Amino acid sequence: MPSRNIRTMESSYAATASADPKGEITTKENKDMKTRSNKKLLSFILCMVLIVAAALFTNGCNGSTGNAVSSGTEAENADVQTDSGSSTESDSAGDVSVLGEGSTKFAFTVTDQDGNETGFEIHTDKETVGEALLEVGLIEGEESEYGLYVKTVNGITADYDKDGVYWAFYVNGEYAQSGVDSTTITEGEAYSFKVEK
Repeated sequence: MPSRNIRTMESSYAATASADPKGEITTKENKDMKTRSNKKLLSFILCMVLIVAAALFTNGCNGSTGNAVSSGTEAENADVQTDSGSSTESDSAGDVSVLGEGSTKFAFTVTDQDGNETGFEIHTDKETVGEALLEVGLIEGEESEYGLYVKTVNGITADYDKDGVYWAFYVNGEYAQSGVDSTTITEGEAYSFKVEK
C-alpha cells in the first residue's frame, strides 16, 4: 500500500507540474505567484501615474504662471541669475517667488485678466516700488507726464489703447493714490497690479 500512496502523490505532482521550453519545471503555484507579482507591479505603476497626474493637475490649476519674466528672459523657479543679477527662488509652501536682493522686502501680487494671481516677495535696496519692480524685470512701461505708464507686468501686456484694459496699482488692497514710480516702499505693506477695464 505505501507504493500506491507514493504513486498517487507522484501523479498529482505530475498533473500540476510541467516542463517549460528551457527544461525548468514550473508549477501552478509559480504561475500564480508570477500573476500576483505582475498584478502588484501594475497596481504600483497605476498608483504612480495617478499621483503624477494629480500633481500636474494641482500645479496646473493653481492660477500661477510659474515663471517670472525679467527683461524678456525667463527666470526659472529655482536659484537662477536674472539680467539684473538678482536671484529667484520659489517658496513652495505659498507658491511665492522670491526676487531680488536687498535689505528691504515687500509682498507683490499680479492679477491677470482671468483673475489668476501670482505672488512674489521682492527684496531690494531701492526707494520706490517702481524702481524695485523695474530692477527685477517684473514691470515695463513708458514714461509720461504723469510718471511711468505700466503696460507690461510679469510678461503680461495690458494696453488700454489696443485692448481697453490697463494695469491698476494697489497698496494694501486699495487703489493707490500715487504712481508705482513715486510710491515709497514701506516694509510690511503689500503692493499689487491688477488688469482692469
